[in-house]
Amino acid sequence: MKNVKVLGTGCANCRNTLKLIEEVAAARGVAIELEKVEDLPSIMKYRVMSTPGVVIDGQVVHAGGVPDRTKVESWL
Repeated sequence: MKNVKVLGTGCANCRNTLKLIEEVAAARGVAIELEKVEDLPSIMKYRVMSTPGVVIDGQVVHAGGVPDRTKVESWL
């Protein structure tokens, strides 16, 4: 099971990224543990300056803007 975190303060792009990851995981039958991280100190811990950020198994894989579906599929 992959641990996936979406970093962001609750903006529309952050919510859309969270929803996209959920949809792709469900469509591919991939078990993930999905977490939304909204507090700034936790976000800064990952050195993400532009949200939404995506962290998979402790590694930042994306920052800034909603990732495209193909990119999310490659992560999962």
